[in-house]
Amino acid sequence: MTAESRTVRIGSSHGLHARPAKLFAQAAKESGIPVTIAKDSGKAVNAASILGVIALGAEHGDYVTLSADGEGAEAVLDTLSGLLTTDHDEEGAG
Repeated sequence: MTAESRTVRIGSSHGLHARPAKLFAQAAKESGIPVTIAKDSGKAVNAASILGVIALGAEHGDYVTLSADGEGAEAVLDTLSGLLTTDHDEEGAG
């Protein structure tokens, strides 16, 4: 089994702050496999850690790289990528 990775652009207009970071970290945790997220060429952090995700300081338009390793890694990355590219700061979202 090989690790999968994907680079996506942050869609939330205020970046990965509390609400989108929480949604993302929760989904990463629920995936049941190890997932990391890194901004640009920076150090990868555990995607299931809300504090770790917020600490990346990812802003709208920044690129981040997700990596997942395990059963269903590609599907997990599809889900998580969708969360990151969606603007959770729009009026009435979620």
